[in-house]
Amino acid sequence: MAIKLTLVFLRRGDEILLGYKKRGFGQGQWNGLGGKVEEGESIEQSARREMKEEAGVEVGELTKFGIVECDYRNVEKPGVVEIHLYESSDFTGEPSETEEILPKWFKISEYPFDKAWPDDRYWFPFYLEGKSFRGSFLFDGYDKITSYEIIPQELPD
Repeated sequence: MAIKLTLVFLRRGDEILLGYKKRGFGQGQWNGLGGKVEEGESIEQSARREMKEEAGVEVGELTKFGIVECDYRNVEKPGVVEIHLYESSDFTGEPSETEEILPKWFKISEYPFDKAWPDDRYWFPFYLEGKSFRGSFLFDGYDKITSYEIIPQELPD
């Protein structure tokens, strides 16, 4: 069974908020903010909780734009991870650094693909085009994608 995670990408005009992961899974990479869905909470509740914990931001309306399944082979953990991707431009508070995350606004045209998860290069264009999608990625380790598929489709909330 896949571990369920959330990622939220805040938007402000032509900027996107990313978080530099200072520790734990994904350490040293820029990504959306989020984390593991806890027992007893919905995926959207998890997204909201993680935004508050990781950057001190309260999120209003969330729009799910993708679900990505990553299967990590030749690693101890985590195996298969199902990541629910959201965006929002409706938030309260200024993102602030926590023990786990250093948030930073980037121009969308300057997305740091060389310091992000490798699958971002493949699904990010769908996101920019406003297409919702479901993707699956097979990794060898954490850095090498051996195969992938992205299918545009409507997503349940």
